[in-house]
Amino acid sequence: MYTKEKCLKTLSQFISEPHLLKHSLAVGAAMRYYAELYHEDAGYWQAVGLLHDADFEKYPDEHPQHTAELLVPLGYDEQFVADIVSHCWAWDVERSRVQKVLAAVDEMTGFVTACALVRPDKSLENLEVKSVLKKIKDKAFARAVDRDDLRAGAALLEITLEEHIENVRKALIEYL
Repeated sequence: MYTKEKCLKTLSQFISEPHLLKHSLAVGAAMRYYAELYHEDAGYWQAVGLLHDADFEKYPDEHPQHTAELLVPLGYDEQFVADIVSHCWAWDVERSRVQKVLAAVDEMTGFVTACALVRPDKSLENLEVKSVLKKIKDKAFARAVDRDDLRAGAALLEITLEEHIENVRKALIEYL
């Protein structure tokens, strides 16, 4: 129902900034990876990841509050929208598994990518978890990323921070 092609077409209606498009693709990749790891619907999870920031470019200060008004008229159902909106850390409803994963991978995908890009070879393949952990401790690196959110994401998934970093790294290699 929510194919990658449909989601990419939808995404192109709302997102034009290259960095936001790359981020959406990365989150989609991580969602697909975790769905396969958990034996869930990989296509649906990837779709949630691809469209999780659909309203961000138009409404950055009110994100993700406008997700429904953008996606429902295009045929995306209320559950899909709820799964997207749940990635906001202020979400006060118990999260489902897909919702937990989305919250967990949102910031981590960008952080892992940034860690790879500062390496001489800019390679995710050669990026080690210990290097990412070192960058998490470096408050001057990627200042906009809340380190507590990175840790909270791993905790939501009930895995170690190291395991989460490695899963995201593998996802980006495999699906980007």
